[in-house]
Amino acid sequence: MTRIDATFDRLRAEGKKAFVSYVMAGDPDYETARDVVLGLPAAGVDIIELGVPFTDPMADGSTIQLAGQRALEAGMTLERTLDIVRELRAQDTTTPVVLMGYYNPIYNRGVDQFLIDAKEAGVDGLLVVDLPPEEDTELCIPAQKAGLNFIRLATPTTDNKRLPKVLQNTSGFVYYVSITGITGAASASAEMVAPEVARIKSQTELPIIVGFGIKTPDAAQDIAAVADGAVVGSAIVERIARGDSVSDVLAYVADLAAGAHRA
Repeated sequence: MTRIDATFDRLRAEGKKAFVSYVMAGDPDYETARDVVLGLPAAGVDIIELGVPFTDPMADGSTIQLAGQRALEAGMTLERTLDIVRELRAQDTTTPVVLMGYYNPIYNRGVDQFLIDAKEAGVDGLLVVDLPPEEDTELCIPAQKAGLNFIRLATPTTDNKRLPKVLQNTSGFVYYVSITGITGAASASAEMVAPEVARIKSQTELPIIVGFGIKTPDAAQDIAAVADGAVVGSAIVERIARGDSVSDVLAYVADLAAGAHRA
């Protein structure tokens, strides 16, 4: 059982939904990003998604793209991303960390070495948005053999014919993208999300976490109420981008987490 599995078991026992937060590693610099990450568990975050900066983030809107650019310009690397996880693990051994990003940095490091390093650092799962199920032998299956969950995206355009393929080797949870398009582009609607979550649940026992377009505590509550939890990313990154203090960012995250936990 991974930390992700254990977290969902705990939340189910407590009758609570999950709150997942995304931040970009190294944005706007290593120290600020590290301090935000270290503060997320106390702010109520159940699972941390840590973005790995990459030069060509095809699925990301401008907010996340710019965060990645700032991180890269500040000297952020895959190795330093793992360093943030190591620093978290020095004080927190229970909050799961999912690395979210693209395959190129992993491929460049070498899959075998990356998996050794990620496991050693304390990473629990991977969400690699540009590796479809047809490429599962590339990273997904080796990652699972190494004890890491491989999380997959499902979207409004993932029809019933495609869905079983998407779910085939997915573990940990399914990340349902609530809107068509890129991150941060529109607002999520619980009314539209609910039947899609039910459709996916009819084909898997994995938790369904919904992201994209959630910006307020009420929205986090509404979305979490029709799923197993909610993810917020761009709205948090926007506050980092405008120069909010670490404490202000974490206070905002705490409000979002409280919203999801009310569901």
